[in-house]
Amino acid sequence: MSFSNLGLSEKVISAVSSAGYTIPTPIQEQAIPHVLARRDVLGIAQTGTGKTAAFVLPMLTMLEQGRARARMPRTLILEPTRELAAQVEESFMKYGAKHKLNVALIIGGVSFDNQDAKLMKGVDVLIATPGRLLDHHERGRLLLTGVELLVIDEADRMLDMGFIPDIERIGKLVPFTRQTLFFTATMPSEIRRITEQFLHNPVKVEVSKPATAATTITQQIVNSGREPHDKRDVLRRLVRAAEGLKNGIVFCNRKLEVATVYRSLKRHGFSVGALHGDMSQPDRTATLDGFRKNEITLLVASDVAARGLDIPDVSHVFNFDVPHHPDDYVHRIGRTGRAGRSGVAQTIATSGDSKAVAAIEQLIGQQIERVDAPGEAAPASEETASSEHRSSRTPRGERSRGERGGRNRNGQSRDRHRGERNAAERNGSEIHAEVQPQVQVAERPQPAPRHEQPKPARRDTPRPARRAEAEVDQDVSHLPAFLLRPVSSKA
Repeated sequence: MSFSNLGLSEKVISAVSSAGYTIPTPIQEQAIPHVLARRDVLGIAQTGTGKTAAFVLPMLTMLEQGRARARMPRTLILEPTRELAAQVEESFMKYGAKHKLNVALIIGGVSFDNQDAKLMKGVDVLIATPGRLLDHHERGRLLLTGVELLVIDEADRMLDMGFIPDIERIGKLVPFTRQTLFFTATMPSEIRRITEQFLHNPVKVEVSKPATAATTITQQIVNSGREPHDKRDVLRRLVRAAEGLKNGIVFCNRKLEVATVYRSLKRHGFSVGALHGDMSQPDRTATLDGFRKNEITLLVASDVAARGLDIPDVSHVFNFDVPHHPDDYVHRIGRTGRAGRSGVAQTIATSGDSKAVAAIEQLIGQQIERVDAPGEAAPASEETASSEHRSSRTPRGERSRGERGGRNRNGQSRDRHRGERNAAERNGSEIHAEVQPQVQVAERPQPAPRHEQPKPARRDTPRPARRAEAEVDQDVSHLPAFLLRPVSSKA
């Protein structure tokens, strides 16, 4: 089977031949005829099977007829990450070299004004991430009522990133009569529900199950302690001992772990870059270009950031964390050992990862070799020592007032007095003998400062409410008789 037998146009076949491809992959061979027949397609295939060309090539053929209108794209491709969207754009540029199509990339980290200018000219192919697409629509800069073909790529990764509500909202903005192509590597229950909602009588194309791994990959489980600094030490020893290391990807489960491992490797002198969602688009692009050009040896990334990246020649994969899902393990190690090349995939595992490792081995149907980290355990690094020092310190708020820094009323440092007290406890009776005579010297008592003098006791006796009442109740029986005589008016 060749590309000329799939129903593609002459322009597309010529572009594919110029790119050096002659035989389609299984997903291309099965999907392209159905796409050209205007059928909805559900494609289940993992990364590296050529599924991008499976929808790019027939789209180029279909778009040779017709013309785009301002702010109303003819086709829409949704990708979970900026890097995947940029790679799809590159595919259109490569295979659509002889087509005069307007292709727009709508992703975060880029100016709204530049993207709006492209939309205003009319777009044949709109490649976007869900969040930025909805931003343009809410601003009134984009209409989706003219979309003839909708492509949802890496749907299971969309689910992991929380984009399913956005996808459902976009599905209500495009015409009900559009053609939909849906691609995913796995089929969890939520993805199955979405396919029933989006697809109408689809053709199911399934190739290269995610449980398959290239036989050219050497897989190993490397034992490590449970502490994070233990795993970072093991990672450094693996990288230093790696034979034939050209470049390698270090996978972490969390974005926070990506940043920590990147700083650790950078501190120890490794050529390393990081890829995570908080980076600006220019920084992400520069990091990927540096890695592809071998200017950066190690790339630390999460599954979300690295999903679908087209990096054809990776010699090593290091799993700093055992992936939570067994399918992710196959996706990770699939970055190496491509096109018949040999590769090495090493996974750092602790005693708490036994269940996750067992699930991976059950999925791939083979036992993974267990090995110890190469070399002797390295001495505690500065980052380990500092972390241990931080953990040994008394938490803030638990120190007594006398232990805190600062100065007393006489202007003397409390830290100095604390040091003298500690020295006295260490030297015992010798210091006590020297201090004792000074204690016996009588000192003139000093009056306490005014702000420390005791306040007078509060008067608890109630005051008389009114003077008249006090006079009425007064007892006069004890007074002399002459004082009780009435005073004459003459006096």
